[in-house]
Amino acid sequence: MGDERIDDELLSAWVDGELGGAERERVQAWLLEHPQEMARVQAWAADRSALAALYAPALEEPTPQGLRDAVWQRAPASPQPRWAMAAAAAGLLVAGALLGGGGVWQWQQQLQAEHDTQLRSELAAGSAQGWVQRAAYAHSVYVIEPRHAVEVKAQEEHLSRWLTRRIDIPVKLFDLQPQGFDLVGGRLLPDGPGKSAQLMYQDAQQRRVTVYLRKPEKGTNAAFRFEQQGPLGMFYWIEEGAGYALVGELPKQTLLELAQAIHAQYPAPAPTGAAPAPR
Repeated sequence: MGDERIDDELLSAWVDGELGGAERERVQAWLLEHPQEMARVQAWAADRSALAALYAPALEEPTPQGLRDAVWQRAPASPQPRWAMAAAAAGLLVAGALLGGGGVWQWQQQLQAEHDTQLRSELAAGSAQGWVQRAAYAHSVYVIEPRHAVEVKAQEEHLSRWLTRRIDIPVKLFDLQPQGFDLVGGRLLPDGPGKSAQLMYQDAQQRRVTVYLRKPEKGTNAAFRFEQQGPLGMFYWIEEGAGYALVGELPKQTLLELAQAIHAQYPAPAPTGAAPAPR
């Protein structure tokens, strides 16, 4: 794409999944040619997801009764029609739900100051949570390769043993054929201070998904979670000392079915309780 520069507004639309097919592919191709920009927009997506998780509890707080009364109390001489009052009420009530109903600006600024350093630390490239971004980037780099998408092909019997020895956790070649995906192969990848494995699968429509496997650091969040980064959806979780990130440009429900199939085939004894459900 030469020296063409894509502005931040268009990059932001890509992160939010707002671009159509041709435009989305153009931006994605440009990002693959500019790894620093790819890292920057993935940091935007990570910040958005982390901030959404941080402020999500405010959405569950009830709107204060005083705010409700102030909104719905109509002065006798008010010239506004009822529909205008209702629109104002809707806006204020939504704001009240989002902002907790008082001391909002100070509260928001205080939380931001308290969590900003921690958030950046958690999402840094060599940190416990940065591996999710590395999984997305590795997927974007290799999934478009027509001939060299994998380092070792699925037909080579040593693939599982080789990756297991390299990353120090059991690497099972998951059977996703019931979900319509065949194993293409795998590769070894750098992962911060350690190593990771990537398994690639493909369906009859040539759609590809990757499974990123690693040995997690202490303190890595073990919850089963979903993130959307531009066109990519990701389910990731920690289980029995192994970190998993399933990445693909597929509907969320399809990715969930694949993630649950992987969970059911975990090589160690499965933990008691229900299969994971996304947060």
